[in-house]
Amino acid sequence: MDAFTAGLLQRIKATESDLAQARRTGDDFLAEVELSELEDLHRLAAEHGVEVVATPS
Repeated sequence: MDAFTAGLLQRIKATESDLAQARRTGDDFLAEVELSELEDLHRLAAEHGVEVVATPS
């Protein structure tokens, strides 16, 4: 795995974690921000052929 792929997957994992935390604490604004970031990261992954495996919530 190259550095780009590893970094992208790590960012996705961190953003998923941040999104879950925002939802747990009821921070709707932060949850929307994190969800938007996650969508952007998934789009970037798709554009570069990086397979993202869904993680359980």
